[in-house]
Amino acid sequence: MSAALSNLLRRLVQKGKLTVVFSSGEKIVLGDGTGQPAAIRIADAAAEKAIVRDPGLKFGEMYMDGRVLIEEGDIFDVLSIIKSNDLANAATFANSIVALGHVLRQQVKSRLPVNRNRYNVAHHYDLDGKLFNLFLDEDWQYSCAYFHPPGISLDEAQRAKKRHIAAKLLLEPGQKVLEVGSGWGGMAMYLAEASDVEVTGITLSEEQLKVSRERAERRGLADRVRFELQDYRTMQGRQFDRIVSVGMFEHVGIGNYGNFFRKMKELLTPEGVMLLHSIGQIYKPWATNPWIEKYIFPGGYIPALSEVLPSVESTRLLVKDIEILPMHYAWTLRAWRERFVARREEAVRLYDERFFRMWEFYLAASETAFLHDKHFVFQLQLSPSLSSVPVSRDYIAQKERELLEFERTRRRLELVAV
Repeated sequence: MSAALSNLLRRLVQKGKLTVVFSSGEKIVLGDGTGQPAAIRIADAAAEKAIVRDPGLKFGEMYMDGRVLIEEGDIFDVLSIIKSNDLANAATFANSIVALGHVLRQQVKSRLPVNRNRYNVAHHYDLDGKLFNLFLDEDWQYSCAYFHPPGISLDEAQRAKKRHIAAKLLLEPGQKVLEVGSGWGGMAMYLAEASDVEVTGITLSEEQLKVSRERAERRGLADRVRFELQDYRTMQGRQFDRIVSVGMFEHVGIGNYGNFFRKMKELLTPEGVMLLHSIGQIYKPWATNPWIEKYIFPGGYIPALSEVLPSVESTRLLVKDIEILPMHYAWTLRAWRERFVARREEAVRLYDERFFRMWEFYLAASETAFLHDKHFVFQLQLSPSLSSVPVSRDYIAQKERELLEFERTRRRLELVAV
């Protein structure tokens, strides 16, 4: 048995019930016995040493490589037990130095004058579209859904998210809208259809660009919805009445918030409104988890609001509204994870077993971040103008009701057409 790993785990796991079988065959049972139990087996001594030295990176890698094996429960159960305890108890002098190295590397990299945005986006979003079809909703919304009212399906919650954002944008027919990070085009098409506006969606993913254009063409929206392979930082000579950005701000990078908001103000008309939807943290994290940064979102960073708002204020953009969605992404990720795991064989055929374990670990770790690390989603409504947004929030619910009626009417017409 690895004495170092055993000691680390005994300090860490005070709550829950986690059974660990070491490569030597020896077994320990950790925690107070409460909650959903889980058990793991570590296949070799080298894996044990790697986890002790760099748990933030190596535990995920060992799971991907099949060297950490689940004996009871699943990887979500294991991570939930770990996250429900105080991770600081697992710190040693050696692994703290390694963790500091990860922080310093990410801090430096985020400030280098090298544009790696295209590479970072392609790493994740240019994967085979069939992968995303395994777990996303019918519109391929790859961001936090809005489960209002509670208990609705994933498809309904993603429609509710689009409806909620559209309501906050205060759209009027004929307005020009910019979507920064347009994904597979669902949000842009919804805004164009529901509010009769012209939308320009920009992305750095060639795969998403291709799919978005094809979808807009099939929906007969190519004259009102245009998609471009475009970095927001190099846009010139254009202004928009509305700007929306959903799930993209996490890729802007620690050192670039000031530049981001200055560019958004430049692209926004004097009476314009912007809606920014992003993941946030309750404290300044300094760096992304090294496993997530290496395998899932290179260059990504989830900020605290205290890191974002000073950059907004420096541009003199007015914060018209801040809304916190505390649990909606946990519910979204659970739906994604359950759908993905249910179609394991298809995922393995697309890639391989290691890729499946990587993606399963990513979805499970992300869900536990919202459950145990208290991550949340925030929506910032911004404008240069004092009078661009009503002085009370009643308009949001009213507009949502109108949009819901539009959706129902459209579905009835679609059924009649069929």
